[in-house]
Amino acid sequence: MAKLQVFAGAALLALIAFSPSAAAENTELLTGEPLVQSLRAGGLNVYFRHAQTNWSQSDRVAQPEDWTSCDPSRVRQLSDEGRQQARQIGDAIRALGIPVGEIVASPYCRTVETASEMGLGAVEPTTDIINLRVARFFGGQASVVATARARLAQPPPEGTNRILVAHGNVARESTPVYPSEAEGVIFLPDGTDGFKVVGRLTPDDWTELAQTYGQAKP
Repeated sequence: MAKLQVFAGAALLALIAFSPSAAAENTELLTGEPLVQSLRAGGLNVYFRHAQTNWSQSDRVAQPEDWTSCDPSRVRQLSDEGRQQARQIGDAIRALGIPVGEIVASPYCRTVETASEMGLGAVEPTTDIINLRVARFFGGQASVVATARARLAQPPPEGTNRILVAHGNVARESTPVYPSEAEGVIFLPDGTDGFKVVGRLTPDDWTELAQTYGQAKP
């Protein structure tokens, strides 16, 4: 299994490196069956921005741990549609037979809830990928960007993929992409200090893949 995973990772790196634009702007990404096969082989980090939220609400963070509140009068929360998006993504990942190992999330209520609603396993909150709006509590923006990049550069446990659920501003400052709410960005880690973007999927993209390549009905 270890040799197979190493081979799959090396082949994927070679494919990306061969693409003229992938190294710079990642304009040519894996899609369809090649993307599904890569996810089934494991070795990838899938970064989700939390699902859709209610933008009539706002974050009122005055002190540490305020961000964990699920009170909509204090912190912006998922909308009903956002909860459905998270369940939709989880259903598709199961239908596709994609192995998931670690699931980590920013400790904000909306990120932990997104990860939990996917129903893919236990969720570990971590401040390594916390919202940059509260980075002052964790050594500043550069510190959080560094820990987020380190997480994305770290390969997941053998034969699995790691799911990370965090915020748009963390992705914007730590990676080449700025995902929409509920969008998943798939990274191939190099195991040292870097990673490459190999795919981007909206909730509807996940469902379409599951309907086409799924091993069970999503």
